[in-house]
Amino acid sequence: MIDPVPCRAPVYRGRFAPSPTGALHAGSLLAAFGSWLLARHAHGEWFVRIEDLDPPREVAGAAAAQLAALDAFGLVSDAPVAKQSERSALYQAALDRLLADGRAFVCHCSRTALAANGGVHRRCVAAQPRPDPAIRLRVPDGTRIAFDDGLQGRIEQDLAGEVGDFVLKRADGCWAYQLAVVVDDAAQGVTDVVRGADLLDSTPRQIFLQRALGLPTPRYLHLPLLLDEAGRKLSKSDAARPVDAADPLPALRAAWRTLGQDETALHDATDTAGLLRAATLAFDPRRLPRTVAIPALQRTT
Repeated sequence: MIDPVPCRAPVYRGRFAPSPTGALHAGSLLAAFGSWLLARHAHGEWFVRIEDLDPPREVAGAAAAQLAALDAFGLVSDAPVAKQSERSALYQAALDRLLADGRAFVCHCSRTALAANGGVHRRCVAAQPRPDPAIRLRVPDGTRIAFDDGLQGRIEQDLAGEVGDFVLKRADGCWAYQLAVVVDDAAQGVTDVVRGADLLDSTPRQIFLQRALGLPTPRYLHLPLLLDEAGRKLSKSDAARPVDAADPLPALRAAWRTLGQDETALHDATDTAGLLRAATLAFDPRRLPRTVAIPALQRTT
């Protein structure tokens, strides 16, 4: 388990947190490279964390393969790699606090029971207790969360009406992503969360949970997603072929272009280390594309 955040945290600390559900592909490389570049631009630190909380979805060997690929691309964590599967005690401590404060509650509702309300939990409607209840965070009526995304601008969500009381621990005993990511970001001293725009909708939940736990809220920046020809997120598509760790330069150049950066800055790079040095010097956050999605086919044009 990674040690708690030290007393003197850096001005900027970012992270990349993949789930071990498959190989590193162009979309995940884009998020990793983008977050790494922003951390280096700020003269900060960059961590890698494996979000292995959902065993049914995990692919055997995927975490090791992802880390090996990141290493081949020169994107190496500045601290020991953390694994969420080893951090259950931290999540339980946070959950116990929320239960003791009355902010969290045991819920016996099933998805079927909540379907009539669009899946949004506003009150318990279970006809009878379940042997495997979930635990949810209470979201009071009228709760709205707004924040300024570093790339996407002002985001506001009616958390009570659109999301409702959300799950912290699932009925199958697995920790919910929202709780784990909030606890881990605080424990690791993360100041800046840079990730794909598919998680933009989750951010208000995380901010609300941070406030409930008395934790700091990091700055957020959501990079564009790569989409396939059908408009699906690349990770859910057959087009999500693994990046070639044996030949990292083409994929890094493609990600650089997708991030809106000057292609000529990397022309003289002949190896990974040289490309990363040039990219660090030339990176300009003002050139990042202010959109939530980009067709993957445009990466190489």
